[in-house]
Amino acid sequence: MTGPLRVGISRDVLDSRGEPSFGHAALKLLDDAPGLAWEYLPAGVREVTPDHAARYDALYVNMVRTPATAVAREDCRLRVVARHGVGYDSVDVPAMTRAGVIVTNTPSAMPRPVATTALTFVLALAGKLLVKDRLTRTGRWDERLDHMGTGLTARTLGVVGAGGIGKEILRMARTFDLKLLAADPYVNALELAYLGARKVDLDTLCAESDFVVVITLLNASTRHLVGAPQFARMKRSAYFINVSRGPVVDEAALIDALRTKRIAGAGLDVFEQEPVDPANPLLAMDNVIVTPHALCWTDECFHNMASTGLASIVDALAGRTPEFVVNRDVLAHPRVAAWMTK
Repeated sequence: MTGPLRVGISRDVLDSRGEPSFGHAALKLLDDAPGLAWEYLPAGVREVTPDHAARYDALYVNMVRTPATAVAREDCRLRVVARHGVGYDSVDVPAMTRAGVIVTNTPSAMPRPVATTALTFVLALAGKLLVKDRLTRTGRWDERLDHMGTGLTARTLGVVGAGGIGKEILRMARTFDLKLLAADPYVNALELAYLGARKVDLDTLCAESDFVVVITLLNASTRHLVGAPQFARMKRSAYFINVSRGPVVDEAALIDALRTKRIAGAGLDVFEQEPVDPANPLLAMDNVIVTPHALCWTDECFHNMASTGLASIVDALAGRTPEFVVNRDVLAHPRVAAWMTK
């Protein structure tokens, strides 16, 4: 192989002006790296192909999928797939591991922005923010007393998934004097106790919480983790919030729980189908706040994600182990060992 190492960046990180959504500062990491050249992938690419894997040594992708077929050919030169974000369900990680391709993500950039998103939903739902916005805009000022909000003091917030983001939600929620619960089989109860939270199972969390926040990775064990049985256990006054991935929740069951007033309302940044179908019943419900899988997107969040993700590419192509490797088993792969020197 001759010439510079090549990096491809998916165009779904560009805004409507064609500018990088994370700004230009992070790209300096690539510009300053010796022996490395980068470019954007062609417009309209939704999936990494074998041709992409044969052309590039590293790919930086947002929503573009990376299937097993991408790395199936013998001319694959791809070494790194770096995800612009913490989730990696769009990448066939086992296939990458078998092919000797490192997968990285950006977990350090996400806890505060996503935790802020979760609490934004909690505050907006508790205060009936959008309802009161509509009252004001439609001349229904005198109906204010019919839409009393929910005070947070001594209410209970339950977090489903207590990884880095879940713990940050718990830390920030303490400010509001909420009682805190967490359901996560992999997190130590003592560690949660230091944050002021009690470790419980999912059924207990659903039954006791006034606000249920889902923030767990999407995988085979968490798909439809929350469905009709969980909604049936929730208080009728409770609110449900999902800031993880849409398929973690059985959306049909959620719609039914909202229609039948089994729960009071919901805040959703994610959906089972994205982009969401304009005919989705959730979009017509007054007790639901919806956002386009983007509420945590801020200049700070995206800059930190891009800086972390692009740094992982620079490190890997220089033979250094990146800070955040999703498939750490790949580091023992003979193909990786041949160029990973540090």
